[in-house]
Amino acid sequence: MNRAATTQGQASAGVLLPSLPDDLRRQEPHAPVVEGQPLISILARERQALDRANARQGRTVQFYDDLIAKYGNRK
Repeated sequence: MNRAATTQGQASAGVLLPSLPDDLRRQEPHAPVVEGQPLISILARERQALDRANARQGRTVQFYDDLIAKYGNRK
């Protein structure tokens, strides 16, 4: 039993996870508010920023799902 546990531990320790892509670490800034601009244009830019952030989150989830598919889930 100890030998099996040792073998399993060595096999698990050999897994090197890939680095998280830099794009997935980036924070999306809010759209700048420029005095005198119509509020609707500020809102439109803010929504574009939110769309970029949501797309990045989707890529993060896909990256994680790919890791789970490759290395398995340890729950």
